Amino acid sequence: MALAIAFWLLAAVAVIAALGVVLLRNVFRAALSLILCFLMVAGLYITLSADFLAAVQILVYVGAISVLIILAIMMTREVQRGSPNSRFQIPAAIVAVLFLEVLILTLINTPWQISGTPPTAPTTSALANSLFGEGGYLLPVEIAAVLLLSAILGAIVLAREK
Repeated sequence: MALAIAFWLLAAVAVIAALGVVLLRNVFRAALSLILCFLMVAGLYITLSADFLAAVQILVYVGAISVLIILAIMMTREVQRGSPNSRFQIPAAIVAVLFLEVLILTLINTPWQISGTPPTAPTTSALANSLFGEGGYLLPVEIAAVLLLSAILGAIVLAREK
């Protein structure tokens, strides 16, 4: 019962944060609302016994994407003005309503299968053993880390020259 209450509470906060992303005029506050939405989705993954997805959600989206968005916002000028009114508001609203209708029809017409019991063992250790254990992918992950570090250092060097 407590898990169901936590799920619905996290879902409600995630929806409110998503609405904040769309409706807030200040771009920086909208980005902070996006971070809150990402964190709530990670909490939803935890309530659904998907701990690996929760960790990836926090590392990739909250840690990387959100920081990138906030850095891009801070590097641009005229952030305080917000987004100006656009001539695409009415077509965007029509597309959003059509998309919502498709989502609702899909949710209603899909025969969802519910499993009996949640998994008892965490999935993170099994995935870690298969990825980084014997015959895993430790070397490609390390090579990717070195390539990303060199790309970041190269971007810093290029930015400092100007």
